[in-house]
Amino acid sequence: MSSPVATAVSAAAPYNRAKAVKEFEETKVGVKGLVDSGIKAIPAIFVHPPETLAELKRGFESESAPVIPTVDLAAVQGSRAAVVEQVRQAASTVGFFQVINHGVPEQVLRRTLAAVKAFHEQPAEDRVPVYRREMGKGVSYFSNVDLFQSKAASWRDTILIRMGPIAVDPSEIPEMCREEVVEWNKEVARVSRVLFELLSEGLGLGAERFREMGLGEGRGMLGHYYPFCPQPDLTVGLNSHADPGALTVLLQDHIGGLQVETPQGWIHVKPHPHALVINIGDFLQIISNEAYKSVHHRVLANHCNEARVSVAVFFNPSDTERLFGPLPELTSTQKPALYRNFTFHEFMTRFSKKELDGKSLTNFFRQ
Repeated sequence: MSSPVATAVSAAAPYNRAKAVKEFEETKVGVKGLVDSGIKAIPAIFVHPPETLAELKRGFESESAPVIPTVDLAAVQGSRAAVVEQVRQAASTVGFFQVINHGVPEQVLRRTLAAVKAFHEQPAEDRVPVYRREMGKGVSYFSNVDLFQSKAASWRDTILIRMGPIAVDPSEIPEMCREEVVEWNKEVARVSRVLFELLSEGLGLGAERFREMGLGEGRGMLGHYYPFCPQPDLTVGLNSHADPGALTVLLQDHIGGLQVETPQGWIHVKPHPHALVINIGDFLQIISNEAYKSVHHRVLANHCNEARVSVAVFFNPSDTERLFGPLPELTSTQKPALYRNFTFHEFMTRFSKKELDGKSLTNFFRQ
C-alpha cells in the first residue's frame, strides 16, 4: 500500500497528478487516513488553483450579512397559506431555507450525526472493506465522488447509502450506523412529503402534484465527514456546485462551513440548533421552468480540531425512464418552456460525466 504522505506538496519531485490520485485512492482510507498519518502539509492533489482560493475570500464576515430564511413548519396547521408563501419566496430567490419544528425528535438528529461520525472514525482497517465507488450493494464509502474528473480534490470523505426507490438491504449498512440510518430515512421521508406539498402549492399546483411524479421516492443519503485540515486556505471541503436532483434535506452539526452564493456574495448558513437545511436542486428548477432556483453552494475546509459532519438526503424521481421537462401548467406563450424534455437517467448520466464544479448541469438541457 502506498503511503499517502508520499504525495504531500513538494517542489522537489516532478508532479504526476494521475499517479498521485491513483496512489491516494488505493489507500482506501480517505482524507481521514491522511489526517491520522500526522501530515502537516496537504497532498498536492488537494491544492486548488489560485482563482478558486481567491474566490473563497469573497464571503460575508460581518454580523449584518444576509441570512438564509427560516420556516417554522409548526405553523402549517394554522397558517398554511403563509408558510406556503414563505417557502415559495425562499425557493424562488435564494434557493435555500432552514426548517424548524419539523417533527424529528432531537435525539434522532443527534444519533444520526453521531452514527455517521462513528463510521468515519472507526479504525482504518474496518473502513477499507466498504471503500468502493460502484453502488451494486447500495452502500459505498469513498473520498470525492469526482476524484478522477476534478482538477483538485476536496478535503472530505463520504458514505453513500441508497434509500429508495428500492432501499438497500439493511444488512449491507455498516452495523455501527445501521439502526440510525434506517430511522433517519423514515423521518426525512416524512419531512420531505410536507416540503414537496408546500413547494407544489407555491407554484399554484395541487399539493399532491410532485408526489404523483414520484419525486420523493428516489433517495440517496450521503454522510459527509470533514476532518481537520492543516492548510485550510489551500483547499475546500466541497467545491462550488449546484445539486442535480429535485430537493436536498441536510442535517449539519454545529461546526459550520456551508456557504451559499447570492447576488450579494457568498453567505454562511449558520448552524441552527435542531434545524434542517433545505435546498432546491437543478431538476426542480427545470420542471418549475425556473420559478424555483437551484443555486451554487460550497463548504470551506475545516480549520477546527473537531471534525465537521453532515448528512444530506437527495430526493429524485423514482422512474428514471420517464420523460421530464418544464411542467405544462407552468408554461405558456408568454412563458415558454426553457428546457427540453429528458429522462432522469440521461440527466444523471450527464451529471456523472462532469466534475463537481460551478458549471451548472441545467445549461446542457436548456433549449
